[in-house]
Amino acid sequence: MSASVAGFSFPTATIFGAGAIAELPTRLKQMGARKPLVVTDPGLLQTQAFNTLKTTLGSQDLGRSWELFHGVHSNPTEQDVVDAGKAFLASGCDSVVAFGGGSALDVGKASRLLIKKPDLRLAKFNFNDDWSGLARCVCIPTTAGTGSEVGRSSVITLTGTQRRSVIFLPRLLAKLVILDPQVTLDLPSHLTAATGMDAFTHCVESFTSPVFQPLCDGIALEGIHYIVDALPKAVKNGKDLEARGKMLVAAAMGGIAFQKDLGATHSLAHPLSALFGMHHGTANAICLPHVMEFNSKRQPGLYRRVGAACGLDVMRAPADEADRKTIEFVKKFLTQIGITGGLRAHGAQDTQLDALSAQAYTDTCHLTNPVPVNRDDLKALYQAAL
Repeated sequence: MSASVAGFSFPTATIFGAGAIAELPTRLKQMGARKPLVVTDPGLLQTQAFNTLKTTLGSQDLGRSWELFHGVHSNPTEQDVVDAGKAFLASGCDSVVAFGGGSALDVGKASRLLIKKPDLRLAKFNFNDDWSGLARCVCIPTTAGTGSEVGRSSVITLTGTQRRSVIFLPRLLAKLVILDPQVTLDLPSHLTAATGMDAFTHCVESFTSPVFQPLCDGIALEGIHYIVDALPKAVKNGKDLEARGKMLVAAAMGGIAFQKDLGATHSLAHPLSALFGMHHGTANAICLPHVMEFNSKRQPGLYRRVGAACGLDVMRAPADEADRKTIEFVKKFLTQIGITGGLRAHGAQDTQLDALSAQAYTDTCHLTNPVPVNRDDLKALYQAAL
């Protein structure tokens, strides 16, 4: 307990349960929203989840009581945010319903910055500007991974930079989050695994971050416990509503916990998405065990309580043994849910490690890694993950 001053905040109103999406029209009306812009990605348009949303909002009322923007890319770009903002203003919308995975949620949240200041370049975003009065936003995740629905930031690849940038602003928080496991049933097993490991990495890295926020520590450990129980079940049987529900809750818990900030795994993962289009959850999953090994050699016992949250009997084990057993568990867990191989399988090559490590070093997540890392360390971690 080294911090003399610390802050904690968990303000997002959330409703959870199978069928909870049916609450959306009433909740929009209660917050004074009459014509929302639904922000999503094109891949969702043919799913049962989107049909449910259309039915809920009134499928015949598109263009009258709600509008649709479906131009979000899998790794969202600044242009996605600009185009969503233009669609909002052109259609006379008064609120945003962000519906989809983390990309759609991030674009939906960030588009409100462009709605308030249409000429803004996100590279020039200034935290200290007046951001009061942003359009109201409801977030409905269809994946269980990023936790963006409860997050205070959006991760966007900026125009001309090929770098994923974190736009942080507490006012980006959604007015309401709806966690409905029924809208996640369409998610294929490989994406269920990848997004689930994103949530797992959030929990592990936030817990081991040295930032003092004990409430987040408890949330992170319980999130790990949920994921270890539910993710293999959701991967094996995507219609397992209880497992899907637990994963949605765990993803939100990870999103809450990483207000503590994250670690080197995320600094490694962000360039892999920006430069190769690699799924963020998969990138995290492949890099995580290598970062855990790096950290545990320098801070033995770091992962003891992570191992306990995974269900391992490690609380009385020597520090190095507790770490080893925990890391071994994570590796086996990845295999169990079908994430195998290294970065080469996703297009990374030895000749690209310098560019990757240079970009990873400029990423701020590693600044709260439990042990310091330099650019050479990050390059070595990429090499190990190949």
